Amino acid sequence: MNLNTIRPASGSTHNSKRLGRGQGSGKGGTSAKGHKGQKSRSGYSRKIGFEGGQMPIQRRLPKFGFTNINRKEYRGINIDTLQILADTNSITEITHDVLVQHGLAKKSEIVKIMGRGDLTAGLSVTAHKFTKSAEEAISKAGGTVVTL
Repeated sequence: MNLNTIRPASGSTHNSKRLGRGQGSGKGGTSAKGHKGQKSRSGYSRKIGFEGGQMPIQRRLPKFGFTNINRKEYRGINIDTLQILADTNSITEITHDVLVQHGLAKKSEIVKIMGRGDLTAGLSVTAHKFTKSAEEAISKAGGTVVTL
C-alpha cells in the first residue's frame, strides 16, 4: 500500500465535487445554493415538519382518541396452531420456551391461547392467559391448562 493508492471506504464519500473551491471547479460562487435566502447561509437547519411558516400538518390536524399507557399486548396463538405443532413435532407439553423455540412467540411476549379450531391431542399447555373456549377445548381433549 502506498499513499497514492489509498482510497476512502466504499459508501463513505457522497459528493464527487467539492463545493466552494473557485469558479473553475463548476461549483464555486454560490456553491450550488442559489442566491441569498435562509437556505444559502451557513449553519442553516430547519425543524422537522417545518413548512415555510405555514401551520404544519401535525398542528393543523385535530387530536383525537386515547392511548392507554398500561395496555398489555398479547401474542394470540390459536389451539389449531397448537394441534399442528403437536402433530408435526410429537409434543405433549407446550410451554413458553417451546413456543419461542418454534418461532410462534418471542421471548419477551406475553402469550394468550385462543379458541379457534379443534384440538384432539391431550396437551399440557402453559401460557399467560387463556380464553374460556380455549380452556374448555384443551380440557375436553384430555389436556391441562396452566396459567403463568
